[in-house]
Amino acid sequence: MSGSAAIGVFDSGVGGLSVLKEIRRVLPGEDLIYLADSAYCPYGVKPVPEIRARSLKVTAFLVELGVKAVVVACNSATAAGLEQVREAFSRLPVIGVEPALKPAHDLTQNGKIGVLATSMTLNGIRFSVLVERFGTGVEVFTQPAPGLVELVEDGKLDTPETGALLHQYLDPLLEKGIDTLVLGCTHYPFLIPMIKKIVGAKVTVLDTGLAIAKQTVRVLEQNRILNPRTDGGYATFYTSGDPEKVREVIGKLWPYDDQVSVLKARL
Repeated sequence: MSGSAAIGVFDSGVGGLSVLKEIRRVLPGEDLIYLADSAYCPYGVKPVPEIRARSLKVTAFLVELGVKAVVVACNSATAAGLEQVREAFSRLPVIGVEPALKPAHDLTQNGKIGVLATSMTLNGIRFSVLVERFGTGVEVFTQPAPGLVELVEDGKLDTPETGALLHQYLDPLLEKGIDTLVLGCTHYPFLIPMIKKIVGAKVTVLDTGLAIAKQTVRVLEQNRILNPRTDGGYATFYTSGDPEKVREVIGKLWPYDDQVSVLKARL
């Protein structure tokens, strides 16, 4: 696999941009191909076989574009199908995401951790294993958060509707006395400003974007496929949904100077 090939990244929608922007930050010379599977968003409310099938299909699309590695920038897709994607594309480095329970375990002062995620992620085996590994000596309070993904997809990051839904999900966690909040969906980091207003300065808010970006660096180094460039990487965006709608939202969320255009992915 050529080091000059692009890194492929996908999510059910635009949420994976919270990971993509960190990959760009730590690997500014890498070309990136991002696919928002917006026609099937959100993944987190769909049956496991359907999410697994979409993950395989999206990865196949990225492979056809010649990517050298794939980042599954979606907790629900990782929970439902990471192993199957790795098995089907065994010659391709595939990196998944998971809620930041280990950092939360290390950071909490009072031993009370809240996890905000989709039902798919919270009910998955991977999350159960995480709790078994890093839940010793702490209390882990989980909160499914239906509807938040759709608000981010619509670019509603700071509306009264978004604030009301966040209160609905965060207030019960605050009543439990949490001092650490794990964001277990890649869409949720785009709501951090509003989340911090609700939870206050005494609650540490954790997302995994930078950790996944650093893991991507390690995997590329191990496979000797890092791009030697130190800057000048280019991001290309695809969606299975409405390119114009997705382009408008990406324009709000993507913090770099790339001219954002979104291509139609027919999957």
